[in-house]
Amino acid sequence: METISSAAGALAEPHPALTVSAIGFTHRHGARDRDNDLCAALLAIAGHDLRQPLQVIMGAHDILAKTLNGSAEQIQLARLDGAASKLSDKLDQLIEALRLFEASSENGQEAVQLGPIFRISEAEFAEPARLKGITLRVIPTHAVVSSNPVLLHGILRNLIRNAIDYTPRGGGVLVAARRRGAAVHLEVRDSGVGVPAAELAHVFRPFYRVDTTRVDSFGLGLFIVKRAAAFLGHAVELYSAVGRGSRFVVVAETAPNPNRIGDLK
Repeated sequence: METISSAAGALAEPHPALTVSAIGFTHRHGARDRDNDLCAALLAIAGHDLRQPLQVIMGAHDILAKTLNGSAEQIQLARLDGAASKLSDKLDQLIEALRLFEASSENGQEAVQLGPIFRISEAEFAEPARLKGITLRVIPTHAVVSSNPVLLHGILRNLIRNAIDYTPRGGGVLVAARRRGAAVHLEVRDSGVGVPAAELAHVFRPFYRVDTTRVDSFGLGLFIVKRAAAFLGHAVELYSAVGRGSRFVVVAETAPNPNRIGDLK
């Protein structure tokens, strides 16, 4: 179930908030089995049938790059390289979405340390942020939550990627965890373009993009966040102001038994 509420102030507790709860995203066993079969088939197609011809194209490009020296040829090769790279990135996003969906049917919840997930995510996105001229700051944490390490890492990765994608050069992205009573709030803040209030209810839909001029994304990142969070029973909140940025919050319960720690596989 999705509900829209309002809050006042700046990005601390600011503008209209969209809360995505786990209710409404559960599956009956029969439907889940069918979904898993479809997921497995799509994963096989994306991982092999589509990846193989892409590798042939990239291999041919590398060979031609060594033999063609004319400026016109080099320009065309550069266009080919850019197109192949974008296609490869989209394919990676699709495979990630399918794998996370597949994992959601197999993995339960356990005590998950946020610290290692934060460190891995910081290392992964430090270079993309630097190349775009964005400051990425990840606050270390010792929090332990009841979740699934693979799905939670997927949620955080997609939120950070989304924040970097929609933050212009010179902006910043902050990742932190804050204790709120019996819960922990995982927050990803950015100083990006923000989301208009009228579009808040749509951003978690598959293939939806706030910026329709972008062609370098499937628009699946926030849909992955929604589905994974729904399976885990984590609430997701979005606070945003156009021209000022957005704050995504994932609410997870503190682990009742932090001695049983799950890890990323």
